[in-house]
Amino acid sequence: MRALGERARAAARALAPRGRADKDRALRLVAERLRTVAAEGERASLLVENAADVAAARAAGLSDALVDRLVLTPARLQALADAVLEIASLDDPVGEIIGMRHRPNGLLIGQVRIPLGVIAMIYESRPNVTVDAAALCLKSGNAVILRGGKEAARSNAALGALVRDAITEAGLPPDAVQILPSLDREATKLLVGMTGLIDLAIPRGGEGLIRFVSEHARVPVIQHYKGVCHLYVDAEADLDLALRLVENGKLSRPGVCNALECLLVDERVAAPLLARVATLVDTRGLELRGDEATCALVPAARRAADDDYGAEFLAPILAVRVVRGLDDALDHIARYGSNHTEAICTTRYDHAQRFLREVDASCVLVNASTRFNDGGELGLGAEIGISTTKLHAYGPMGLTSLTTLKWIAHGDGQVR
Repeated sequence: MRALGERARAAARALAPRGRADKDRALRLVAERLRTVAAEGERASLLVENAADVAAARAAGLSDALVDRLVLTPARLQALADAVLEIASLDDPVGEIIGMRHRPNGLLIGQVRIPLGVIAMIYESRPNVTVDAAALCLKSGNAVILRGGKEAARSNAALGALVRDAITEAGLPPDAVQILPSLDREATKLLVGMTGLIDLAIPRGGEGLIRFVSEHARVPVIQHYKGVCHLYVDAEADLDLALRLVENGKLSRPGVCNALECLLVDERVAAPLLARVATLVDTRGLELRGDEATCALVPAARRAADDDYGAEFLAPILAVRVVRGLDDALDHIARYGSNHTEAICTTRYDHAQRFLREVDASCVLVNASTRFNDGGELGLGAEIGISTTKLHAYGPMGLTSLTTLKWIAHGDGQVR
């Protein structure tokens, strides 16, 4: 394991000074290979490996939502290629000079943006993270060690080989992207204990994985914690818009971290809104788990258990609570939210501004779906994760979040 870390450290040192042209060429080659695989369709070896992972996941009884995270299709590979090309099109943050100014003694001081070094990316289910993380780390001048979950082992190995082939052809160090071959917890514990070799660990997955990494890490950790995302529908809201936000937030992809998990409805509009939401029970298979007021208005709803509020269902299940206005909604979010994504549907400017100001989450939205808390949707090209820990990043982590600043000074003989 230390040999793997030492190779990553050497690759990071070699990669850090490389210019944008070299890194972008490597990313374009990655995208080109992904498009070739997408064009070959199901006969492509990468998709054959992914199909084996998917079959094993279904046989193991994984939920439909978790299987959906695992599946690669030609369309999804094309979307991955597009994301890589978008990352290539973004400005390179490395080398950016910030705040140059003269001190009274004549020193010209400022800061320059530099890579973090070696990133350990530990994740579950989603093989697309293999490509997103590799592309973001390469563009920001970092080496990355990728430890995916056993359910995507074949897919991750194939994608890792594709990326390494592309960056080798581009003349970048192949060890800048490494797939951790061992999938057991002991290997992960060793990985996040390698002080001096690993600069940052990013766990992305279920609560158990994140807790394991946080408890055993001896290197800095940024948590991509669970997404308990709320939508509050204000008394003065467009109810047709609110229904669209519920349907998109909950049902477009129930198994992702920015999916809506809890609907809070002002009591003054509960009856008309919940009548609309109830149509999704019959037409889309949505399960509602509500408080007493919700169950009285929607007979098909189940009575919510205490732990349904604050739950990340990752399934077509929606917790619902009728609240007594904005203050009640804010209190609920403060108690049950996970600092991930929160949204309000309202026509009142003052309520929208108060919600933006008082809600503590990595992304807060007004009259928009929680599904927009995503690196691609926010213009980052892709994301390595959505940080809910605030230090040193909060929200989707793109290129800038994978860098830090060092001080620089120009003098002409100043001494202290």
